[in-house]
Amino acid sequence: MARGMCRIILAKRRVTLLRGRLDGLEVALCGRDLEEALAELEARLAEQPSFYRGASAVASFGDNAPSESHVTRLRALLSGAGIELRALGGSADGLEALARAAALGFEPSTAPLSESARSLVADFAGARDDIAQRRKRGEASVRRVRFEQENARPVELRLVDAVPTTLYNSTTLRGGQTLHHTGNIVVVGDVNPGAELVATGDILVFGRLAGIAHAGAQGNAEARIYAIDLAATQLRIATFIAADESVKRRSGPRPEAALVRNGEIAIVSLDRLGELQAPGA
Repeated sequence: MARGMCRIILAKRRVTLLRGRLDGLEVALCGRDLEEALAELEARLAEQPSFYRGASAVASFGDNAPSESHVTRLRALLSGAGIELRALGGSADGLEALARAAALGFEPSTAPLSESARSLVADFAGARDDIAQRRKRGEASVRRVRFEQENARPVELRLVDAVPTTLYNSTTLRGGQTLHHTGNIVVVGDVNPGAELVATGDILVFGRLAGIAHAGAQGNAEARIYAIDLAATQLRIATFIAADESVKRRSGPRPEAALVRNGEIAIVSLDRLGELQAPGA
């Protein structure tokens, strides 16, 4: 534990380290006999005589009124453990004058916490009584916020078009499996015969496309189908259809794309795709 980052609380029968102050230690001597508290502090400091060495401390007395001898003894106890007493804190009459006489600073205390707040034990009695009184008066258990009608503003509802997304599938599709998606579909793997892909956008297959692929399913004729090995049993783009018998057989697989060209589906190799996109092609 870093020096100056803990708090010594003299609770009943023990000293409890709770929290630190940014500027040192706080020794709380509130709510109990000061002679007993000082004796307990002495015993606790003796257990770890050098643990707090080099730190400074503020002694908080609350509404206790220490005597000059109490302050002298406290200062000696802390000094013996290497702790400098630099200020007194509390609300008792005469405490500020006592601090000034001892050449110490003074910190006025804030309103003391209740016992339940100090022990972190929640007290719901007041809340329960308040709820019971409301029910007797016929009111709701919890106050409802009422909005004045004249201040109410109509809510305008707007339809927002969903942005197409991309469905990413990293496994091979077996026969009978289907992928339907509003947007693009990307498959890293094969699409075996009997499998089906349906997308409103493009379809990309990083593998063998041997099943059915339908791109632009909502009428987008600009959609395309790409595959490393394009051997589909059926291709569809928007309302256009191409069956496997219309696909020219090749000696080996190569990356290709299917797109609508002159009112029908055309299949071109990816290295020639740019020629179709050139002006005047």
